[in-house]
Amino acid sequence: MAQCSILYVSPRGEGTHVCALKTLGFHVDQKEDLGPPEVLSGYHAVIVRTETGRDLPMLAARLRAKRHFGRRVLLALVPQVMADRDKREAVHSGFDDALPDTCAVRDLAAAILRRLRPYPEFRCILRAPGGRRKAA
Repeated sequence: MAQCSILYVSPRGEGTHVCALKTLGFHVDQKEDLGPPEVLSGYHAVIVRTETGRDLPMLAARLRAKRHFGRRVLLALVPQVMADRDKREAVHSGFDDALPDTCAVRDLAAAILRRLRPYPEFRCILRAPGGRRKAA
């Protein structure tokens, strides 16, 4: 099994959750844009952090339509002030969940692992900082 890998996309280049996810055992790559579809197929989960949230439904539909994206976990980190209606539209358009960008890292990790569990093709291992392996 491979180590759980996450693509963290943030337009401003700052990722408050990146270091904490790494300490939990995830392999995290941070980028400012999504890149080609071939790159996306190498990750178990894609987290998109946004400032406005207006383009989330279109972004989710485009990502889900990409070749080989499949049933990967797709999460949105949205501003706290974003309306619940906009969050629901993002989820109905293809995001697995829309979490506030101030959420705890453990909540984010739990959401990822909960979404990965039903799919055996996305089984992965978390590596603890001490080198001990934990099955996800």
